[in-house]
Amino acid sequence: MKLAFSSNAFRRYTLADAIRIIASAGFQGIEIMADVPHAYPPHLSDNDILEILRTLEENRLEISNINAFMLHAIGDTYHPSWTEKDPVLRQMRVEYTLGCIDLANRLGAATLSTEPGGPMTGGSRQEELRLFFDGLEKMKPRAQTKGVRILIEPEPGLLIENSREFREFFQWLDPAVFGLNFDIGHFFCVGEDPVRLIRELKECIHHFHLEDIAASREHHHLMPGQGAIDLPRVLEAIDSIGYSGFVTVELYTYEDHAQEATEQAFAYLQRIMP
Repeated sequence: MKLAFSSNAFRRYTLADAIRIIASAGFQGIEIMADVPHAYPPHLSDNDILEILRTLEENRLEISNINAFMLHAIGDTYHPSWTEKDPVLRQMRVEYTLGCIDLANRLGAATLSTEPGGPMTGGSRQEELRLFFDGLEKMKPRAQTKGVRILIEPEPGLLIENSREFREFFQWLDPAVFGLNFDIGHFFCVGEDPVRLIRELKECIHHFHLEDIAASREHHHLMPGQGAIDLPRVLEAIDSIGYSGFVTVELYTYEDHAQEATEQAFAYLQRIMP
């Protein structure tokens, strides 16, 4: 496996500065946030794309994933979602994600991650799942053409928050186009064992998010090693399934100390890597 760090901790920095800091800390990859202030697709010119590629090459940094989850450019962390009651808002999520597929293709990224539907809106669960499925199906032709896999990221409190719900939904989807962004902390938050799930879901995992979580299982991303997750066992499990892609540290909660968090996380992970 290879280690990366998500740029969503660097919202007070330019993307170029985030790339340089993450590379200097020792990481091999960066997850690029497809949102302001980093890489919101409608804001990027051809020259901007070329500059991102040049900066990545200069710093010998690969792209682990395109994070197409947050949408602060036109909403917030969760909105507009795939399951909004207003079809205009749902279409905004569709258009944004199509733009992220194009961005991933131009940057040479193999995957992008998206929210698991969105926050429940008060309608029936089956209707919201149908809306989510319909939205993803609109992505399928573009994703196939561009060679980009779309990864669903279950999260506590959202439409799909645990492994059972993911499995039930994923059986509707084409596994050649869609997959799982396995967020270690999220599964821990909902009372599941990440080590067991890594082995059970290995066929559909195409990227990992890593953070620590407190023993309370409150959904708040902590520095690796400062919570209750047995991260050495988690990394051993990832290694045991033959995974050779990226494990991306996601510490957006450390926005006030992003550079220090990057350096501390890498030093800790280097000590416990199998």
